[in-house]
Amino acid sequence: MKQSIGAKPLAFPTPTWVVGTYDMNGIPNAMTVAWGGICCSNPPCISVSLRKATYSYAGIIENKAFTVSIPSEKYVKEIDYLGIASGRDENKFEGACLTPVRSEVVPAPYVGEFPVVLECKLLHTLEIGLHTLFVGEIIDIKAEESVLDENKNPDIEKIRPIIYDTGNRSYYSIGCNIGKAFSIGREC
Repeated sequence: MKQSIGAKPLAFPTPTWVVGTYDMNGIPNAMTVAWGGICCSNPPCISVSLRKATYSYAGIIENKAFTVSIPSEKYVKEIDYLGIASGRDENKFEGACLTPVRSEVVPAPYVGEFPVVLECKLLHTLEIGLHTLFVGEIIDIKAEESVLDENKNPDIEKIRPIIYDTGNRSYYSIGCNIGKAFSIGREC
């Protein structure tokens, strides 16, 4: 029997992404987010939700752009640091020993060490209580050749992205492939 646990910001899995922006002085900034996902296929868009109190919030509003860098699990300490530290107080790229790379298509930096980056133009904002939902149109995706499959698509098992458990505030790695989407269901 299912037991009610109340209303909470809980879903499985949630991503562990790093949002890149420039601050008002043009200094690269990055923050870890878990509130995000694909929100449209045409045009290709993602959404991320940030509190107004975050330093990155103003950078997205000012530049009308952001990047989403997808880290591999070997960077778990760095992404946790990017979620703890504030760009108001320190240069987070330097503190995490990560390299900011200037996007060629949007006014925002991304993390050079992370294998996949989505470069996004801000399309919409929506105030939702404590958070603002930012919808970004994906202008380009860059991926390291080493994480691409034979069709030139990012391979999740090569990327080894980090997922976040909101209930237990813990990071996890992904598991193995358990079936081909839009195919395995035909076996029912």
